[in-house]
Amino acid sequence: MRAVAREETRPAAPSGGGRVTLVGAGPGDPGLVTVAGRAAIEAADVIVADRLAPWESVAWARPDVEVVDVSKIPFGRSTSQDEINRVLVEHALAGKHVVRLKGGDSFVFGRGFEEVQACAAAGVPTTVVPGVTSSVAGPELAGIPVTHRGLVQGFTVVSGHVPPGHPDSTLDYTALARSGTTLVVLMGVRTLPAIVDALVEGGLAADTPCALVADASLASQRVVRSTLADAVADATAAGVGAPAVAVIGHVAALEP
Repeated sequence: MRAVAREETRPAAPSGGGRVTLVGAGPGDPGLVTVAGRAAIEAADVIVADRLAPWESVAWARPDVEVVDVSKIPFGRSTSQDEINRVLVEHALAGKHVVRLKGGDSFVFGRGFEEVQACAAAGVPTTVVPGVTSSVAGPELAGIPVTHRGLVQGFTVVSGHVPPGHPDSTLDYTALARSGTTLVVLMGVRTLPAIVDALVEGGLAADTPCALVADASLASQRVVRSTLADAVADATAAGVGAPAVAVIGHVAALEP
């Protein structure tokens, strides 16, 4: 029997040429925005920007650009993802070129694909401009490679947004502890104590080198080198806060 392909029905694209471009803007320094990202900003009618996006890059836009701040501030003002989706779709359906400006890369814990799905459901065309992800750039800017020949052959990037044991956590920390890869933790400053405990309990040695890179790429960048056992105390003593990248593994002890 011959199979019949199922046709997928989508809403028609907006007649006025409206569209959304997701721009991953890198770890913070506007100099790390890609050429394609800058071109999108320069062509935007509306820019919808995150707290961690390099706001200096908005100066590249036309003088008449509309800027919408959808920052999500820890323990402060927060714009829901549903509201962000609504803003993107509303402006695009009005015929505007909307640039969604996000820190890092849109598809690495950036909810970028959720925004693509929301636009697709509304018939809004989207383009994604990849960004420099802080999971690699943060350690690199601190002089730490996430892989090194003869030492480690891979790296694993995880979100520390929810702690080990939380109902929303999908991570197996015992497997991570035994993976033999460099562990890079994003959004894990608040949950670092629980992450350390889970990794040690999972079998990772307490004296495993660890580094925290705060404000990567900015003038305020700071690096704290420590061990897994002492990372929390050393980070607290140094006043390290979000945003920061944690690097756990032997590469964290390497120096040029």
